[in-house]
Amino acid sequence: MTASSDKTWVFGYGSLIYKVDFPYLEREPASILGWERRFWQGSHDHRGTPDSPGRVVTLIPSPGAICHGMAYLVDHEVFEHLDHREKNGYERWPVHVTMDRSELTVDGLTYVAARDNHAYLGPAPLPEVAAHISRSSGPSGSNADYLLQLANALRQLGAHDPHIHALEALLVSAYRHCDNFQCSRR
Repeated sequence: MTASSDKTWVFGYGSLIYKVDFPYLEREPASILGWERRFWQGSHDHRGTPDSPGRVVTLIPSPGAICHGMAYLVDHEVFEHLDHREKNGYERWPVHVTMDRSELTVDGLTYVAARDNHAYLGPAPLPEVAAHISRSSGPSGSNADYLLQLANALRQLGAHDPHIHALEALLVSAYRHCDNFQCSRR
């Protein structure tokens, strides 16, 4: 379960949990300490457009917090694909990844979109974030699908994320109050 010089553990906390479009050697539910997931990053290339960016997750430092996700052991060649996939303001950051099953902690990397990147949108009230997500769409699909798939993936991991699940509840509630599903995607 240790990485060698040509293999690295990558921690996924957003779409990397459920959209695995890269080869990996091992995969395990995992967590990192001291970080929280937030829908504060703009997506100009996947869940929005340059003129109308969507919102996707990034990590923010939060002492004592635990962020659950999925760890993948990958060959270094995989980073060419991952760097392209996470190109819109994300950078690789070193993290300590704790494997859920074994409780073993390993050195790894994750992608973080820091506050000073060009696509950072920052915090907003949850109803505003949910409304933004509900009306955004891009080449990879609707922003609402991204949120709903992430919330479901976390549920399958047995992980509750108050930020994600509160946004999911707001989005689902808004759709229930519409005459049709598309009403909030104007």
